Amino acid sequence: MARNVKKKSPEPQLCQPAEIFAALQMLEKERGIPVDYMVDRIKQALINAYRKDREDHREVPAENVEVELTEAVMSMVQQRTVVEEVENPASEISLDAARNTSPNAQPGDVIRIPVKVENFGRIAAQTARQVIIQGIREAEQGMVYDEFSSKEHEILTGVVTRVDPRSGAVSLRIGSGSEATEAFLAPGEQVKGEAYLEGMRLRVYVVEVRRSTKGPQVLI
Repeated sequence: MARNVKKKSPEPQLCQPAEIFAALQMLEKERGIPVDYMVDRIKQALINAYRKDREDHREVPAENVEVELTEAVMSMVQQRTVVEEVENPASEISLDAARNTSPNAQPGDVIRIPVKVENFGRIAAQTARQVIIQGIREAEQGMVYDEFSSKEHEILTGVVTRVDPRSGAVSLRIGSGSEATEAFLAPGEQVKGEAYLEGMRLRVYVVEVRRSTKGPQVLI
């Protein structure tokens, strides 16, 4: 009698270096986020993912981990100091074990041990992806802040996106594309007797631009 075998969900795979750089170059072209900035974020994401993967498997935490990421290479190494007797497994390696990698190793030497990036588990891959997405979001917010902070005390045009029925506060969308952001028109800043409707275009005066956890906040 045949049995139904439940297939396991495939493990997420990390892209090849050339694919990563092709995506980053497109990101830079379309959104203006520098490739070098995102490469640094990806490196840190891989390190964080590796450390979390070890924690999840209750292994010794990893210290002194480095990532090399170019269009041709994506590799990770851990630096460990060669010692006669290991006291800190996270940063030290015994002489015998070190000589398996580097035959001429001596106590006090610092050797670089390759880490297999492709062996990351599901949680590690998800962690890396989330940090990369966060890096993109932060870069976009930074560019929007720079764009609008230079326009303080200028008159801009916005489109009403929401009118709070209780307070009467108005939210507007200012700008276009990736450089657009939300602006807030408090009741005290509104023209008395003027009614606002969603979709209405307004000319507004930019009072101040603030940083917030949700992105730049433009006060008008």
